[in-house]
Amino acid sequence: MMASPMVATSAHLQSTTTTGRIIFYSAPRGRRFAAAVRASGKTMATEKLGIRVERNPPESRLSELGVRQWPKWGCEKSKFPWTYSAKETCYLLQGKVKVYPDGTGGGEEDFVEIAAGDLVVFPKGMSCTWDVAEAVDKHYMFE
Repeated sequence: MMASPMVATSAHLQSTTTTGRIIFYSAPRGRRFAAAVRASGKTMATEKLGIRVERNPPESRLSELGVRQWPKWGCEKSKFPWTYSAKETCYLLQGKVKVYPDGTGGGEEDFVEIAAGDLVVFPKGMSCTWDVAEAVDKHYMFE
């Protein structure tokens, strides 16, 4: 098993390897939580509550995806519900957001925080609430 920067007791952490992924399961306060971590070159992608986040991907990765040619969208500090009718990949140029997927309970650990420099994938069909703490400017692509 490869070393992880995460610290947990064996009662709270179990890991398995499945096709290059390490999946962590824990149950704080009786709830099930799952996150996947995958190393891809120099960046690491994490998946939590169905949202995949790649922090500060290299420009070569962004170029490979054609991110700079994608449409742009932005919003000011706000809070609003959203449902993804298609899979969305986006790259945040600026901003900070807490995304609360519906059905997760809305507790302390039931959100994914995304910020400038993050490449994010939201699955088709996900309903959530965006809590925008800092104005967002992003490139996006629906599949």
